Amino acid sequence: MSVVGNNRVGIPIVVLHDAEGAVVEVETKKGELIRGLLFEAEDQMNLYLRNAIVRDPHGAKRKINQIYIRGPEIVFIVLPDMLKHAPMFNR
Repeated sequence: MSVVGNNRVGIPIVVLHDAEGAVVEVETKKGELIRGLLFEAEDQMNLYLRNAIVRDPHGAKRKINQIYIRGPEIVFIVLPDMLKHAPMFNR
């Protein structure tokens, strides 16, 4: 993934791709908190998580083997601290 490639993706998207294979936490517009292994991230911020735990706005939890979250439904994403040392920030 390149910031200056034909797709012209920005730094946040590149860092999101760097987080693939790590555990992330996502909040959706519905108020759900989803924590799971980021298996794949797309340039439109669509996310595919595996082994996820979904907590609804009322606090009830459920385990899901895999979940696909559309980018427009995402409020924020918590990435692992290890990404602050990503090569992207050394430029």
